[in-house]
Amino acid sequence: MTLDKVKRGQWIKILSIPEAEVRAQAIRFGIMEGEVISCAEVVPSGPVILSKNKQEIAIGRKLAERIQVELACAEEWRITRRAQHAVS
Repeated sequence: MTLDKVKRGQWIKILSIPEAEVRAQAIRFGIMEGEVISCAEVVPSGPVILSKNKQEIAIGRKLAERIQVELACAEEWRITRRAQHAVS
């Protein structure tokens, strides 16, 4: 499914960001493939607002339509956070 189909409160895992230009925009927002984040809000016909590390990131609808995601759970977020801290 694509990011624009996500509902408020759902946890998602970013699967793919297909185009280099779109990927560059997403990376600027701190969003990368494999990232597990939550959806804070979906504005009808507007942006999808994601929550990451106590920061909210608004992703425009057109960009959200091109980012592939799957539903995840908060536990996956905890696991990825632990793995990131172990590497740093």
